[in-house]
Amino acid sequence: MKILVINAGSSSLKFQLFDMTNEKVIAKGNCEKIGLEGSFIGYKTNGDKKEVMVALPNHTIAIQKVFNILTDAKEGVIKSLDEITAVGHRFVQGGWLFDKSVVIDEDVLKKLDELVELSPLHAHANMAGVKGCLSVIPNVPQTIVFDTSFHATMPAKAYMYGIKYEDYEKFHIRKYGAHGTSHRYVMGEVAKLLNKDPKDLKIITVHLGNGSSITAIDHGKSVDTTMGLTPLEGLIMGTRSGDLDPAVVGYLSEKKGMTAQEVVTYLNKECGIMGVSGVSSDMRELNDAIKAGNKRARLALDMLIYRVKKYIGAYLAVLGGADAIVFTGGIGEHQEDLRELALEGMEYCGIEIDKDKNNNLPRGTSEEISTRNSKVRVFRIPTDEELLIARDTKSLIENK
Repeated sequence: MKILVINAGSSSLKFQLFDMTNEKVIAKGNCEKIGLEGSFIGYKTNGDKKEVMVALPNHTIAIQKVFNILTDAKEGVIKSLDEITAVGHRFVQGGWLFDKSVVIDEDVLKKLDELVELSPLHAHANMAGVKGCLSVIPNVPQTIVFDTSFHATMPAKAYMYGIKYEDYEKFHIRKYGAHGTSHRYVMGEVAKLLNKDPKDLKIITVHLGNGSSITAIDHGKSVDTTMGLTPLEGLIMGTRSGDLDPAVVGYLSEKKGMTAQEVVTYLNKECGIMGVSGVSSDMRELNDAIKAGNKRARLALDMLIYRVKKYIGAYLAVLGGADAIVFTGGIGEHQEDLRELALEGMEYCGIEIDKDKNNNLPRGTSEEISTRNSKVRVFRIPTDEELLIARDTKSLIENK
C-alpha cells in the first residue's frame, strides 16, 4: 500500500509518499512560492535530491507537478498514479465538527467550509490542497487528519473561556488547540521508549517550532494545551504574539487605526519572536544576533524560555506530576540551551537534566536527556506528523 501525504500551506505544499508495508518514505519534497514569482519544487526521489524552477500559479498545478515527478520515467518512484492507494491531508482546524480523522466525502467538504473562519490563515490553504488533489485524482480515496482532534478529549473546564455561555453555544468559541498530530505521535514514541502503554502514563509534550504549543496528556488523552480557538494563543512563537490581554486588540485598533481583524493578522504575522527581536522569526538568525550582543534578540529567547517553563509548571500541577516530558519540533529538537534553561531550577519537581547528554545529542534520534536520579524522565524525540497521517489514512481505508 502506497499512501501520499499532503500538507498544504498558503504558498507551499509539502508531500511525502510512503510504502506502508515498511513505513518507508520513497519520495518527498516541497513546492515553494505557489502563486508567486520564483516558484520552485525541491524533492528527493531514489536517494537523489533536486530543485527545479517551475511556474506554480495555484495548488492544483502544484499537485499536478508533484504527480509528474512521482511518475517520471527516469526519476519517478511509481509507474502510474494507480499505485497510490490513498491520499492523506493535514487540516489544522476540525472545530466542533470533527473529533477524529475522516474519509473525505461531499458531507465532509461542506462541513469544512463552516470551519474556515476559525483558522483563516491555515484553512484556505488546507482546502486548496484537498480540492487540488480531488480535481487531479478524483477516484482515489482521500482522508483528512485534524490537528485539533487529539485535543477533543479536553474537559470543559480546560477548553471553556469566561464568556457568556450562550455565545459559546452559538458561535462555538472555545479552545480547540493545534499540533495534535505531533503531540500524539511523540506520545506514542515516548511510551515505546518507556516500554509502557500511553494509557499508563502522564506526559507533557513540548512542540517548539515557528509555531509552538505544549500539551498535558493524562493516560493517553489530551487534557489541556496552550493553543486556543486559533493557533495564536499560548507561547510566544516565530511571528505570533501568544498570550496577551484581550484588551490589547481594542487598544491597538484605536492607536494604529486598524480594524479588529487587521490587529489579529498583525498579531499572527508581525509579532512574536520577530516582532520583539526586530531580527527574525528564524531561531538560527536569532541565535547569531544573541552571540553578537543583540539585547532584544536575547529578550525574545528569554520570553520563550520563560513561557515554556511556566506552562510546564502549570501542567505538572494539572496532571499531579508527570512520568515524562518530551521536547520536539524544529526548535525543541535542536536548541539544547532552551531545553536546559526551560527546566533549570525544577529539581524540586523531580526534574534533573544531564547537561552532557543534552549538549551532545546525535542528530535525528530519540534520546533521553535526564539523569538517572530524575523522577521525571525527559526526552528529545523528533516528530513525524506525516507518518502519523499516513498511519491514520491506512487505518481508515482498511476499515472503510
